[in-house]
Amino acid sequence: MPRILITGFEPFGGATVNPASLAVQKLENMTRDNVQVITREIPTVFDKSPKAVQDAISELSPDAVISVGQAGGTPGIRVERVALNLSDARIPDNEGNCPSDSLIVPAGPVAYWATIPARELVDAITKQGIPAFISYSAGTFVCNHVFYSTCHFVAVENMPIKVGFIHVPYLPCQAVGKGQAPSMSLECIVTALETAVEVVAGSIVSD
Repeated sequence: MPRILITGFEPFGGATVNPASLAVQKLENMTRDNVQVITREIPTVFDKSPKAVQDAISELSPDAVISVGQAGGTPGIRVERVALNLSDARIPDNEGNCPSDSLIVPAGPVAYWATIPARELVDAITKQGIPAFISYSAGTFVCNHVFYSTCHFVAVENMPIKVGFIHVPYLPCQAVGKGQAPSMSLECIVTALETAVEVVAGSIVSD
């Protein structure tokens, strides 16, 4: 049975909720015959989030890692394809760190491709009636930082682990007062992530 680690970031930027963390917590009780899901909340802190994921990988030996983050203003589920070796923060993280034009791994490659089946995820999620699309930039904040760091860790350690990142929109309550900012219900976000888990589990079995 494939084992999939799903991580979600804690609230950041002065917010009291993060849909990524809330949705990932819902997956803790996900029961399927063909996959075991393990969840972790990780800090929205540049130096601490990669270590939290790497420690969980070392502890759990998952077959895949999917990290989930909030992208305020995105109109649907964003399945990221590229992790860039760059941290360039627009706002401080939860401990006040605000790197500018900083390489995540000084001697590392410019970028890594996600190794989860991104196109299949998007197709499966949209079939559920939920907007989803492929993205070629995970930004340069903590989300991209943990995405790149996880890809690099798995590559350097030569681990047969699929790695991916998914961005989710605001919850409706977060969009209040933000003009026409798009949002999505927690129920839809959870359904999208459940679908992603099943697709990734299927890809592990087929390999």
